[in-house]
Amino acid sequence: MNAKVEQASGTSAADIAKLTLAALILVGGIVGFYYFADAAPVLRALGMLAALVGAVFVASQSGPGRNARFFLRESSIELRKVVWPTREETIRTTGVIVVVVIIISIILGLIDLLLKVVVMDWLLKF
Repeated sequence: MNAKVEQASGTSAADIAKLTLAALILVGGIVGFYYFADAAPVLRALGMLAALVGAVFVASQSGPGRNARFFLRESSIELRKVVWPTREETIRTTGVIVVVVIIISIILGLIDLLLKVVVMDWLLKF
């Protein structure tokens, strides 16, 4: 296990400024996308993509951005440790689940039918 003590730190003014700048870049890209509606769609899409990349880059330089990068790095390391099932195991497990779902749905259908008969035919006739 990777037991690291996490430091409780607030967001500094510089981090807030960086995140605000990233949001403004992204909003500017969206506004530009619609403002240049007469331009070629490829250029509009490239401008939007450039704004998105710029916003992600600026946001990644902030404290929360560094935390997100660290989380993604650690997640990819943990993902490599996962033992994935083989195709045979996946097909077999899926088959078992399908059979169990069919059996349970039949049982619930029979219970529903029994309760309908009891309520509609017996109780409502009194």
